[in-house]
Amino acid sequence: MSALISIDKKQVRQSFGSAALSYDGLATLQRKVGLELLDRASLNGQVVDGLLLDIGCGTGFLTQQLMSLCRAEQVVAVDIALAMLEVTRDKLKSSDKVRYICADAEQLPLMEGSVDSIVSNLALQWCQNLKETFNGFKQVLGQNGRLYFSTFGPQTLKELKSSWAEVDDYRHVNSFYSLSELETFLQNAGFTDISIESKIYQSHYSSVFELMRELKGIGAHNVLAGRNKKITTKADMQKMITVYEKLKVNKMIPASYEIIFVSAGVRK
Repeated sequence: MSALISIDKKQVRQSFGSAALSYDGLATLQRKVGLELLDRASLNGQVVDGLLLDIGCGTGFLTQQLMSLCRAEQVVAVDIALAMLEVTRDKLKSSDKVRYICADAEQLPLMEGSVDSIVSNLALQWCQNLKETFNGFKQVLGQNGRLYFSTFGPQTLKELKSSWAEVDDYRHVNSFYSLSELETFLQNAGFTDISIESKIYQSHYSSVFELMRELKGIGAHNVLAGRNKKITTKADMQKMITVYEKLKVNKMIPASYEIIFVSAGVRK
């Protein structure tokens, strides 16, 4: 796969902006993954010197952890959705060590070599061109800077994908890069000392509608530019649900999430 996935960035911004108020009540997986990201990066309990960038900060959960668990010297919270950033600012308004930037991860308005570390939790899958995104990260990172991030892998929501595949040929679920593709993009951007690992998380829901409500509530809509933009018919929706419900175990449907954890360094 190329470094370019055709994503409707306007839809990304709108989806997450609309989800700002409902996000915290539904983002259990995002919090769990964020804590594991910090643990894998060995950042828990560490004093992080210099400037640390939290890209795709959402409603500020990881930003809070970086300020407390990691005792970061200064954090810049970045998000493409202004509404998300405003929620984060309200939560952390008592801290004078956090700055806020409403910006796209693919076009960071920062000076070359001005950042010591970049952390991003389940956000980079919404980037159009990861090759250029990683090039930009390398540019803003200073000497011996490090990048830590988690992102969704291609096995994410495989049950939902396979259920829709029984109904039509449209892509109803977002596409995600594989472990090997991400590693190649990082290498091509000039990152070194790359550590990359995949892990499957599985959640369970009482119904397909409960799963879909959660996805909507956290802003995880289908944002592929080539998606079917017509309204899904009730008949097609019911066909998909009927197929999905055949996967029930103990009256619960499963939903798999492949999480890829990455750590990479910069040598200048």
